[in-house]
Amino acid sequence: MGITARGAGLLVAAVALLGVGFRFAYPELTVLGAAAGAALGHALLTAAWRPRLVVRRHADPDRVARGEPARMAVTVANTGRLRAANLVAEDRCGDRVVPVPLLRLRPGRDTRVGYDVPTGRRGVVPVGPLRVTRRDPLGLVSLTRPYGDTVPVWVYPRVHPLTAAPTGAGRSLDGRVDAVPQGSITFDSLREYVIGDELRRVHWRTSARVGELMVRENVDTSLPRIVVVLDNRAPAHPDLVDGVAESFEAACEAAASVVTAAVRADLPVVLLLVAPDATVLPTPADDRGPTGGGPLDLLAAADLDRGDGAAGLRTATARLRQERLGDTLVFLTGPGGRADLGLVGALRGGYRSVVVGVLGVGQPTAASATGPLLIEAADAARFAAEWDRIRRW
Repeated sequence: MGITARGAGLLVAAVALLGVGFRFAYPELTVLGAAAGAALGHALLTAAWRPRLVVRRHADPDRVARGEPARMAVTVANTGRLRAANLVAEDRCGDRVVPVPLLRLRPGRDTRVGYDVPTGRRGVVPVGPLRVTRRDPLGLVSLTRPYGDTVPVWVYPRVHPLTAAPTGAGRSLDGRVDAVPQGSITFDSLREYVIGDELRRVHWRTSARVGELMVRENVDTSLPRIVVVLDNRAPAHPDLVDGVAESFEAACEAAASVVTAAVRADLPVVLLLVAPDATVLPTPADDRGPTGGGPLDLLAAADLDRGDGAAGLRTATARLRQERLGDTLVFLTGPGGRADLGLVGALRGGYRSVVVGVLGVGQPTAASATGPLLIEAADAARFAAEWDRIRRW
């Protein structure tokens, strides 16, 4: 609760009038001071009244690509039974303030306001909470309270269509078996039996030893697994335009394009960040698969890490070497990451194909005959064009 300049002046006048009136026995001044004090008391009581408001939000849609339209609908309902709400309210949408009219909102009624969400930049746009300001009729006291929760709108990077996809190292004489949920005939591990498992996959010897049914878990070795690594170190993207690293934005678009192409081809894909601690998701991602609530959410919330860039890359490459998360590695970095490409090239022993994309540079160079495939491009569109020209995985 805050007192306005008018209220502060009236408070000073009330104290002065009461002091002079009592000190020099002027009843007229005492009455004026008491009236001023009563006005302030009434203003405090009026502003302290908390209207019973319920705020509901709906984003249509809540996940969009950069530049696509998105709208936020805000519904404010007055659940009180006695008084109408005559308030001043505003909604926070990213860096903007959107006015929400709540003039004489009667009990049991609601009002609805819709506005466009800015999607010109990749990121997570927080919308809300609704801030309601309550003032007294004389404008002496003002009180602002938040209503409702903050709802994020995910703005994904642009996706550039890719026609080519890595073929992978594994081959199956019977063709791809990605429709089999438990994999093919390659043994991976044992797990407890659950209702619905086929009895022919029960490992009876182990089940007899542990005293409960154990089922063989197989993996599919015929499918290539793509690992996309986004270099989000600040030294890798040194050039800033209005506080934005355009090379990093291009790298995010390239990563989104590769992930989307892999999903459309029904290929397993993993997205990793060199510095994962630099990304904090405002809300848990829901289970929408790779094209929603997964890698694209991670790309929308990704930010540059200002820490020790060299140490972060060494840690990331060590993990990739030890865990071997797939057979095709796609590493996307900026102009400042060229000096560290030796660490990425050393991963060729664990990955059949290694593709390095350097975004934010001039004319692309041809891929070398030895070593990792190198794609240099000024933006993600040029990267997509050079990607489709690759004939050697």
